[in-house]
Amino acid sequence: MSGDGALARGREAAERLAWAGAYTALSLADRSSPLAAEDLELLATAAYLLGHMDDCLGALQRAQQRHADSGDLRRAARCAFWLGFHLSIRGDLAQASGWLGRANRLLEHEQQECAEHGYLLISAAFQQLMAGDYAKAGEALAQAAGIGSRTGDPDLVGFARHLQGRALVWEGQVGEGLALLDEAMVAVVAGELSPTVAGTVYCGMIEACQELSELRRAQEWTEALTAWCGKQPDMVTFTGQCLVHRAELLHLHGAWPEAVQEAKVALERFAHAADDYATGAACYQLAEVHRVLGEFTAAEDAYQQASQWGREPQPGLALLRLAQGRTEVAKAAIGRVVAETTNRLGRAKLLPALVEILLAVGEVGAARDAAAELVEIAAAYQTPALQAVADHARGAVLLAEGDAQAALVALRGAGRVWRELQVPYEAARVRVLVGLGCRALGDEEAAAMELDAARTGFAQLGAASDLARLEALAHRDAASKAHGLTPRELQVLRLVATGTTNHAIATDLVVAEKTVDRHVSNIFTKLGVSSRAAATAYAYQHRLL
Repeated sequence: MSGDGALARGREAAERLAWAGAYTALSLADRSSPLAAEDLELLATAAYLLGHMDDCLGALQRAQQRHADSGDLRRAARCAFWLGFHLSIRGDLAQASGWLGRANRLLEHEQQECAEHGYLLISAAFQQLMAGDYAKAGEALAQAAGIGSRTGDPDLVGFARHLQGRALVWEGQVGEGLALLDEAMVAVVAGELSPTVAGTVYCGMIEACQELSELRRAQEWTEALTAWCGKQPDMVTFTGQCLVHRAELLHLHGAWPEAVQEAKVALERFAHAADDYATGAACYQLAEVHRVLGEFTAAEDAYQQASQWGREPQPGLALLRLAQGRTEVAKAAIGRVVAETTNRLGRAKLLPALVEILLAVGEVGAARDAAAELVEIAAAYQTPALQAVADHARGAVLLAEGDAQAALVALRGAGRVWRELQVPYEAARVRVLVGLGCRALGDEEAAAMELDAARTGFAQLGAASDLARLEALAHRDAASKAHGLTPRELQVLRLVATGTTNHAIATDLVVAEKTVDRHVSNIFTKLGVSSRAAATAYAYQHRLL
C-alpha cells in the first residue's frame, strides 16, 4: 500500500473509531512519508486509546514541533498541554512540568483569547486540586469553561466543567458539584467530545460517584460507559477501568462470580496498557471478592498484587486479618492508614472498618469516636449509601454500649437503604446486628428471624466467613446462656479477656466503675472462677469470645 493510501485508510478508520486499523495504517503512512502535524495528533490519539503510551507521546512531541516550526503556536501549545497531562497521569512529574512550562512560553505573546489559554488554566487547577485548594481550583476551572464557550471548544468546556464539579464535591458542595458533573456527561453522551476527553470524563464521573457512594448514578454512568466502550472494540484505554467499575457494582449487588470474572478481564486488558493505578484497582477488587467468599489465600495474594501496583490494600487487608483472628495486626494496619488519610471522603471509606476492628478488640470508646466522625461526614455529603454506612457503624457502637433500642433505630435505617439499593451483603450484615439488638431487648422470636434471614442471605451469596462467624455466634450465645451470663456480662468478659482494667471498661461502656466491679464479681460467681486470668482462660476454652 502506498503512503497516501495508508494515510487515507488511517483517517477513515479513525472516523469509524476503529483504532487498531487507524494506528496500523497511520504508522505505515508515517514510515513511508513523515506525517503532517494533524495526522500525527490522530496517530497519538489512536496509540493512546490502544494503550501504546510511548508511541502516543512520541507522536505528540513530533506534532508539537511541527506546529511550532510552522508558526502555529496555539496548536503547538495544545500538544504540549496533552504531553504534560499524559506524563503527569503516568507519574513523570518533572517531564510533565517541562512540557506545561513550554506550553505557557508558547502563548506568552498571544494577546487574543484562545482555547489554549483555557487548557493552561486546567493544568494550573490540577495543581490546586492536588494541594486541596478546591475553591481556587474551581475559580480557574470556571474561567476555563468560559473560554471554551467563547472559543467554541467543546472539549475544553466539558473537561473544565467536569473538574469544576469534582472540586465542588470535594469542597462539600455536593448538589452543585453533581449538577456540573451531569452537565459535562450530557456532552459526552451526545458525542460532542473527543475520545480522549470523553473517556476521561466518563471515568472521572464514575470515580466521583464511588467516592460519594452515589450508587444509582454510578450504575447509570457505568452502563453508559460500557455502551461507549462497546462502540470502540479495539480500544484498551478506559475499557479496563470500565470493567473495574462494573466489577465493583457487581460485587455490591451480590453477583460475586461475575465480579471476579470482570476483574480478571480488566487485568488482561491492563496487560496491554500502561496504567499501574487501574491495574492495582482491579487487583484490589479481586481481593475484596475473594475475602468475602472466604477464599483467604487468594485474597491475600490479590491484596499483595494491588500493593505492588501502587494501590493501598486497605481497608480490605485489615478486614482480612480480622477474619483470620489476627486482631492486633488488623488494628495496627487500619489505624496507620486512617492516620495517614486527611481527605474526608477518603476517611469515609476507612472508618467503617476501623469501627468494626475497634469493637472486635473491645475499644468501644475509640469506636464511638470513629463512628461519630463517619456520621458527620455522611451528614455533609448526604448520599443514601454513605448514610447507611454511618448508621451501621453508629448502630454497632450503640449495641456494644448496651443501648439496644437506639441501636435498632440506626440499624433498621441502614438495612432499609441497603435493600432499596439492592446491596444484599451489607443488608445481611446489618440483620445480624438487628438480631443481636432484638435479643438484648428480650425479643428472642424477632432475633431468631433476623439471624435466620442473615444466614440465608450469606448462604445465597457464598459468604463463607460470615456464615462461620454466625455459627460461632450461635455457639457462643448458647454457651453463655448455659452459664447464665447476661449480654452485658458477656460483653464485660470479652473486655476482661483483652486485659482491659475495670476502670478502662467503665470508660468504654460509659458506666460507673462500681457497676463494672459488680459485673466482674457476677461473672466469677457464674463461671466458678476466682481471678481475671481464670475467667479469661474459661472464656477461651468455651469459645465465649
